[in-house]
Amino acid sequence: MKIPSNILTLLIGVVITLASLWYGQNHGLMPVAASKDAEAVDGIFNFMMTIATGLFLLVEGVLVYCVIRFRRRPGDQSDGPPVEGNVPLEILWTAIPTVVVFILAVYSFEVYNNLGGLDPVISADSKSEQVAQRHDHSAMGHMMAMGGQSRVALGIGASPEGGSVQPLVVDVKGIQYAWIFSYPESGIISGELHAPIDRPVQLNISAGDVIHAVWIPQLRLKQDAIPGRDSTLVFKADVAGEYPVICAELCGSYHGGMKAMFYAQTPEDFEAWVAANAPAKTEEVALLPPSTQDLSAGEYLAPYAAEMGVAPQILAKVQSFQGS
Repeated sequence: MKIPSNILTLLIGVVITLASLWYGQNHGLMPVAASKDAEAVDGIFNFMMTIATGLFLLVEGVLVYCVIRFRRRPGDQSDGPPVEGNVPLEILWTAIPTVVVFILAVYSFEVYNNLGGLDPVISADSKSEQVAQRHDHSAMGHMMAMGGQSRVALGIGASPEGGSVQPLVVDVKGIQYAWIFSYPESGIISGELHAPIDRPVQLNISAGDVIHAVWIPQLRLKQDAIPGRDSTLVFKADVAGEYPVICAELCGSYHGGMKAMFYAQTPEDFEAWVAANAPAKTEEVALLPPSTQDLSAGEYLAPYAAEMGVAPQILAKVQSFQGS
């Protein structure tokens, strides 16, 4: 029984579609998604994998079929048919990639916008005072209200929801070839990034020498560190774990070794880490007497001279030299 060509084509199309849809969602190429932002990025990646898988199966299937179906038979020395082109076919294989690219452009733009990539970020002179403005049309007015001291920084990442939860602010500095993380809240300076899960984190990023880039694959977020230019990265981790922080810009000979670790911790573990690493508070010690403005030079220096074993006559002789 011979299957009609149109039915066969339909069946092949259904098989290719189902295989593409399955592999596009089960490719296993991405690391664990540790935030909601990662899920949004994974959505567009899975969509691209679905399209790529379908095109691969279609193109390679046609090639394999043609190699087998139109192979030269034994004893056949004739030339092939003089086919010069097929205008409808050329229009089709030009139109399909155009539509696909257009769809991907719109989809990726929407994802980038939802991540906050197009929202203005107000950067104050003090990095710890940076404010992520999301969907706020008063951003320019806010800049003017701060006396022109602020400027728009490069920013990405969804800002805290309505400011209801105070973000953990971390100042990040990239240098050849290390990351330095400073925590204004606790005064900790570390070579590791620690943050509690389910709390917004705002990274204020700068570079001390050349261009670097903070990239945490499990968050699917990346932001450049540019000398002389402020940039921010806002995220909220949902899954506790240990994730690498990688420099994603070629910054020199040892660029490949410029790595750190991001520890997404439970709030209890994060507080324990802060308590164990926060610098000890020192009490202020008064080194000078409460009032010295009415003392002469000899009276002021006498206690110190006695402590150092300087004879009074020597001190008097020094004072006489100063008087002359």
